[in-house]
Amino acid sequence: MSTVRHFLWVMKPAWITSLLLLVPAALCFAEPLIIAHRGSSASAPENTIPAFELAWEQQADGIEADFLLTKDGHIVCFHDKDTKRITGKKLLVKNTPLSKLRQLDVGSWKGEQYKGTRIPTIAEVLATVPDGKKIYIEIKCGEEIVTPLLREIEASTLTKNQIVIICFKAGVLKAIKQHAPHLQTSWLCNLKKDKSGKVTPTHETICKTLEDIHANGFSSSHQNINLALINKVNEAEIMHHVWTVNDPAIATRFSQWGTASITTDKPALIKNAIKTVPAP
Repeated sequence: MSTVRHFLWVMKPAWITSLLLLVPAALCFAEPLIIAHRGSSASAPENTIPAFELAWEQQADGIEADFLLTKDGHIVCFHDKDTKRITGKKLLVKNTPLSKLRQLDVGSWKGEQYKGTRIPTIAEVLATVPDGKKIYIEIKCGEEIVTPLLREIEASTLTKNQIVIICFKAGVLKAIKQHAPHLQTSWLCNLKKDKSGKVTPTHETICKTLEDIHANGFSSSHQNINLALINKVNEAEIMHHVWTVNDPAIATRFSQWGTASITTDKPALIKNAIKTVPAP
């Protein structure tokens, strides 16, 4: 090998490394994590053990689950403030003890095979998460849940890297960071467009909020968001996450935009769609 050719061969790795440092973060291809929204909720009853187990069978990278505090201080996996939509019987979760909530059937509405499915506790949900997988814990109430939630997380076998706490209420996430700065948080934000076409909240408001609560992530609806905002968030070293995407074409777009995770009701469908996306 000639001296010149030998020099180029030796220098090749360093040259590639230097070039990659110049590539914008949004162009660096990384397959996003696929997070099962309330479990594999298109096929199984949402926020139940069967839905989470199905998500793991479908090779989801993580699950998203909703949590509320009961009257007697237990944390249960349930989305709505009352049980009417799922069970036909209206009970306010915050005014009902765990024992009474556990009597409800939260599976029959999705199919006879799920009859008798009960509302799980957070401990039961955390116990389903395999090694190397994640859970996005969505807080559906206020700061009153922070202390018992941190106690449940501490009692689980999960590592800090397996847990992301998400919430629409910025103040709740700020409280989480104050008590447990080692845990990852992501602010949920529903971007809306008014009649004039203006999107709210503004980019400036979003970035200010994320900085104020020391969030690790920004979780947005898939509507009314563009690459410019994702890049702006990424530049602040905050990861972008998107929800709830059930359309492979939309998922593909966010994958190409460098989104860190995609939450979906159909993890098998979206995971297969993402695997076919070519690197930019």
